[in-house]
Amino acid sequence: QVQLVESGGGLVQPGNSLRLSCTASGFTFSSYVMGWFRQAPGKEREFVAGISSTGVFRNYADSVKGRVTVSRDNAKQTVYLQMNSLKREDTAVYYCAAERQSPLTAYSATYYGRESSYNSWGQGTQVTVSS
Repeated sequence: QVQLVESGGGLVQPGNSLRLSCTASGFTFSSYVMGWFRQAPGKEREFVAGISSTGVFRNYADSVKGRVTVSRDNAKQTVYLQMNSLKREDTAVYYCAAERQSPLTAYSATYYGRESSYNSWGQGTQVTVSS
């Protein structure tokens, strides 16, 4: 069955960097779009970044644009989230999500940013930004 496992979270000081990974199994990874979302304490889950099946299309939430890079390695069935210049407000549980790519939505930023676009989710990894 579809499985997504996030890793790489932890405690980091403000201004530092962290790279999250999400390793997939149980489906044809190279045919799926991938998304990263996060949920801070007491807040709703929000979109962070998305990437198309080949990586040619990527989009980001305004709150992280310029500080975060999403990438993928289809041979390793892994998607990454490189986060730089971390802020306290980046503290959250980070989730990866997957959905089979459709030619109709592959380049739609709105599609990537919507939770309901994805049917498969990981369990999340905690990122805490604190001094």
